[in-house]
Amino acid sequence: MAGYFNDQGEEKTDHPPAIVEDSERFVQSFRSHINNIVMFIFVNPFIRHYIPFFKGRSDESLRNVKFLYDKVDSIIKRRREEIENTPLDKPLPHDMLTSVITANTPRDINYTKTVGGESMDRPMTDLEIRHIMFDAFIGGTDTTANMISFIVYYLAHYPDVKRKVVEEIDRVFQDDKTRPITEKDLHQFKYIDAVIKEVDRVFPVSNMLQRYGAEPDEIAGYKWPRGTMFQVNAVSIHKNKNYWEDPETFNPDRWMVEGFEPKKYSFIMFGGGLRVCPGRKLAMIELVALTALIYRKYDFDLVDMEAPLQVRSGIISACTQLLVKVKSRN
Repeated sequence: MAGYFNDQGEEKTDHPPAIVEDSERFVQSFRSHINNIVMFIFVNPFIRHYIPFFKGRSDESLRNVKFLYDKVDSIIKRRREEIENTPLDKPLPHDMLTSVITANTPRDINYTKTVGGESMDRPMTDLEIRHIMFDAFIGGTDTTANMISFIVYYLAHYPDVKRKVVEEIDRVFQDDKTRPITEKDLHQFKYIDAVIKEVDRVFPVSNMLQRYGAEPDEIAGYKWPRGTMFQVNAVSIHKNKNYWEDPETFNPDRWMVEGFEPKKYSFIMFGGGLRVCPGRKLAMIELVALTALIYRKYDFDLVDMEAPLQVRSGIISACTQLLVKVKSRN
């Protein structure tokens, strides 16, 4: 990619091709990991360990995870060394990795010794940081990217909805195509927020959630032993007639009704309960901002309006291909 960029563009990149290729492998490994998770959820351990095809896939998945762990560990180690070598009177970068490394240390800008009465004076270990960053990478990359693809698809199929989105964008930005987006802007994009929620309702990126029963329980008249894994079908919940009026209809306006609030657990875009997505607010900021910024300057039409949305379903619904025609809104 770096070589192509240098050959084709007037600007030159300082990144050698080897670094770009390594970065591509890193990103691809995360995508492979997401796809491979399904096998560890649904395939019996005996089959994974002893049946040749499944054992090969399982071993490959474990090698992939080791590669990811090693990469993330090296990133953490390098950043920790940079922090330790930075004078105390010099500010540190404002990023997630720096924040979790310095958490509960004197270099933490939000340093506090207690939270809810529990001592919080222990910094996190590299292992804890690794898993936090791992969750952030997995939960905050493909999900957001696929959601944007689904938004483009539905706006192309519903021109009246797209018109309202563009009108809201032009009203907030005052037809300025270049100024940076602000926090104040984000609070004004009410209709874009409604569109995002409605797209996820009719076509959820996270199509199923997993929960383990911590104790024996009785659900729907059946007794379930401790340790049972439950698959929560988000698609069925989001289109349940008991919770939604005209559930099969794509209608962002339902979210614009004053005082509207979906029934508890009838909309699980970010899960729910104690395991609700910790990055849900950041995800909505990203989705609202990106939708506003791209439709501020560009319009998108599908190459084939009759073509169904092409997805691969696993832990998430991943858009495998979306051919669009991009036009400037000048």
